[in-house]
Amino acid sequence: MSGQRSRGGSSDHQRRIRTRNNNSNRRARADLSFSVNHLERLLREGHYAHHFSSSAPVFLAAIIQYMTATILELAGNEAQRRGSSRITPELLDMAIHNNALLSGYFRSTTVSQVAPGWQ
Repeated sequence: MSGQRSRGGSSDHQRRIRTRNNNSNRRARADLSFSVNHLERLLREGHYAHHFSSSAPVFLAAIIQYMTATILELAGNEAQRRGSSRITPELLDMAIHNNALLSGYFRSTTVSQVAPGWQ
């Protein structure tokens, strides 16, 4: 019996390698810039829910990446309109509060400490 293999399919070593590869490539497989593993750790340490699916941090990373890209695009457009080549905190604040959807999400958020002159 010493030469027989178990009937369980793949060995424990192969299973560990496959699991390690799946976990380390979630960000790359989803084509995201934000770290899925970091967001998963934050979700677990924050005690936001007793249980959550393995895809929850992937969706959260995708949402954060989309919102960041949208805000930076709006702020970049505002910077171009003003003839500036840099995005400042004031431009980020203007981009957020001039957009109806984003202003609802960031209603009580202050991005820059300088009071904008457009209000």
